[in-house]
Amino acid sequence: MIKPPVSIKAGFMFYDLAWQLALPMLSRNPRLAQGLKERLLQHHALDQSDLWIQAASVGEAYLAATILENLPPLLQTRILITTNTLQGYQILAKIRKEARPTLRVAYCPFDRPAIMQAAVNQVRPRLMILLETEIWPGLLWALKSFGTKILMINGRIRAKSLRAYRQWPGFWKFLRPDQILAISREDADRFKQLFGPGNISITPNLKFDRINITKGSHHLKKIIRDDIPFAVLGSIRQKEEEKVSMLIKGLHTKAVIGLFPRHLQRVDFWKKKLTGMKIKWILRSQLTDKSDHSIIIWDVFGELSGAYNLADTAFIGGSLAPLGGQNFLEPLICGVKPVTG
Repeated sequence: MIKPPVSIKAGFMFYDLAWQLALPMLSRNPRLAQGLKERLLQHHALDQSDLWIQAASVGEAYLAATILENLPPLLQTRILITTNTLQGYQILAKIRKEARPTLRVAYCPFDRPAIMQAAVNQVRPRLMILLETEIWPGLLWALKSFGTKILMINGRIRAKSLRAYRQWPGFWKFLRPDQILAISREDADRFKQLFGPGNISITPNLKFDRINITKGSHHLKKIIRDDIPFAVLGSIRQKEEEKVSMLIKGLHTKAVIGLFPRHLQRVDFWKKKLTGMKIKWILRSQLTDKSDHSIIIWDVFGELSGAYNLADTAFIGGSLAPLGGQNFLEPLICGVKPVTG
């Protein structure tokens, strides 16, 4: 077991205390209520696995699927994929049904060091794959203490995040992964500043590999009218909902709108909002044929790419508030010029 320097150990004691104080509040968060016992490791043990993949949410869940598709079909390899969100869990649960029988899916435990140490002792992974920017101190320390190799794939880190992380540079150098595959030279340079040089490479963005412009569009043709333009509002976030409502008010008489909330917990908000605006709406799950409703609220996963492929225009959410925006390449590759805030 790796023993950290006294200063690092003191930092982890403070970090553990911060989690202890935060957990009662986090436990009341409706977005974390799903799978709460798994996140706390209460009455639930994680399956022992050779490979553990951490996929934070929707995008990373699809990346995990890409990795699985390219793994050798060794049924003896036990695989655990964890995620932080309900959306990610639902995608992974669907993938599990189509993948190998040794695949297990669970919510990622909270990063409190005491919880993560217990989680790693249960899983006992030989290799940990972190997708994109999963830099959790408790998890990294537990993995290093157990002797697990840590690989970061599709690694990216923003300059703003780097400035925050570098408040304690020695802390992160102690926790550095064994190998980092960054998506750009800029990201690689930032990881070197954070973790120190060595074992940091540049590889193509795996998100490009998984984009399929025809996937999922064929079965949507029967519900999308072709006598009026179809506009997609993709990955709309909570902080921009009022501004998007203004956009819908001016657009709904000119096009059928496919409204895709980033988080399905916001579907109820949109039902009430559109009803109050006296705009006809219908849930995607209720549609089996073409409808004369102005708005289709998407309450199912996995169809955004197919919708982009049929769209006449598309707006990309996360861009009307300081949220960083969502992926604009997907509609662009589908032949749609995306609009952002």
